[in-house]
Amino acid sequence: MSNGEDPRIEDLRERREAARLGGGADAIQKQHERGKLTARERIDLLLDPGTFEEFDAFKVHRCRDFGMEQKLYPGDGVVSGLGRVGGRVTAVFAQDFTVFGGSLSGANAEKICKLMDTALKIGCPVVGLNDSGGARIQEGVVSLGGYADIFLRNTLASGVVPQLSGVLGPCAGGAVYSPAITDFIAMVEKTSYMYVTGPAVVKTVTHEEVSHEDLGGAVSHSERSGVAHFRVPDDAACVALLRRLLSYLPQNNTEMPPAGPGTDDPNRMDERLNQLVPADPNKPYDMREVIRAIVDDADFFEVHEHYAGNIVVGFAHLGGRVVGIVGNQPAVLAGCLDVDASLKAARFVRFCDCFNIPLVTFEDVPGFLPGTDQEWNGIIKHGAKLLYAYCEATVPKLTVITRKAYGGAYDVMSSKHIRGDWNVAWPTAEVAVMGAKGAVEIIFRKEIAAADDKVAEAARLEADYRERFANPYVAAERGYLDDVIEPRRTRPKLIAALAMLETKRDSNPPKKHGNIPL
Repeated sequence: MSNGEDPRIEDLRERREAARLGGGADAIQKQHERGKLTARERIDLLLDPGTFEEFDAFKVHRCRDFGMEQKLYPGDGVVSGLGRVGGRVTAVFAQDFTVFGGSLSGANAEKICKLMDTALKIGCPVVGLNDSGGARIQEGVVSLGGYADIFLRNTLASGVVPQLSGVLGPCAGGAVYSPAITDFIAMVEKTSYMYVTGPAVVKTVTHEEVSHEDLGGAVSHSERSGVAHFRVPDDAACVALLRRLLSYLPQNNTEMPPAGPGTDDPNRMDERLNQLVPADPNKPYDMREVIRAIVDDADFFEVHEHYAGNIVVGFAHLGGRVVGIVGNQPAVLAGCLDVDASLKAARFVRFCDCFNIPLVTFEDVPGFLPGTDQEWNGIIKHGAKLLYAYCEATVPKLTVITRKAYGGAYDVMSSKHIRGDWNVAWPTAEVAVMGAKGAVEIIFRKEIAAADDKVAEAARLEADYRERFANPYVAAERGYLDDVIEPRRTRPKLIAALAMLETKRDSNPPKKHGNIPL
């Protein structure tokens, strides 16, 4: 202490250092031994250096049962505050596993709620870094009430400010529902897991033996359940991904997303696109190649990469403008829409519409996946969600049909009929109720049956049908397509269309809210 300095200043410094240490040096070492960073280390990686302004560093719990009055840690197991990511204000809270295993207390929940209330007032994103053993059992219903207080704020903030969740450790029981309501979830491989009931309860109730990882790990939730949008190898990668994701998002629902670098020539044409779609309509190709050839700097930030591979969604820039991209993937299930793909795309479309992000759809879809499994699991209801999402969206909607656009799936994939703003096709496009073979078998069933050479007659009729109808020009003649374009010109055409649609205004009928077929 310097001469003449008030001893209360030194007391403040000591208290702040105690808050910085969380559960203490030993607990921090154990966290590192598990391969995990501390709450403050995670926040330091997320935020621009020197920008963190902490809330409630000295807050402690108020539990006086089970000897808890002897166990007081400043901050009480969560670090929260405001900072900047890429120069833009961002609210962040990080659960501190070194203090009571990051468990939620009443005081802990109050800190998170205060942060979220502030974010809603000032209109900035919320990033939650989850690493918690769950409810603090010593506090009983107070802890449960704290969870509900957070869930309410997640819901009220939905569609107003972006909400991102990193799961960097355990997240179990009721705790899972806060990340579940947020817009995006990233999980860390091998150190994070999410489930409503753990392996012990599962074994007791259903007699199934399952590990934490198999039940609720990053691989399970990114591939099987679709709960997690991203999976990454470690904490640092998780935080870096969240920073990158924020770079595509506006601060709130009244703003436009930030501009990208815009250094890629908007008039650039890629000659490969003219040969990318195979001549054989049944041969697959990778829609990601199409997307990367068109977007700025071939940089496509894919969302839900490991789930429902028959549809591709993610963010990119076109002429410096942020766009949300949805593309059927002919390399997986021929690009058919199924239950999982419909859910994945519907959720993404609605997010983009919430936050003023134009939608670009690359379409190559032969229809909805047939089968009892799909019907019994509700493909009608789930497919309707994607249809609803596209119909409801009022952001600029641009659609490029690269090859197949068959049946009801043609309608669903942002067609002109559901308020598509700029709908074009490549010359390789086939816009029809169904493929030539199926159509001929229905329309000319009697003629084929009466022919001497049924195979030859079917082949002739199929070739004639394909020539007449398996093209984009019938739809173009009706005005269902605005243009038929050379594939290599897709990038400059999309960029020009986005510029023209920048001032688009559209609205839905006044109502409390619609009733999406959940």
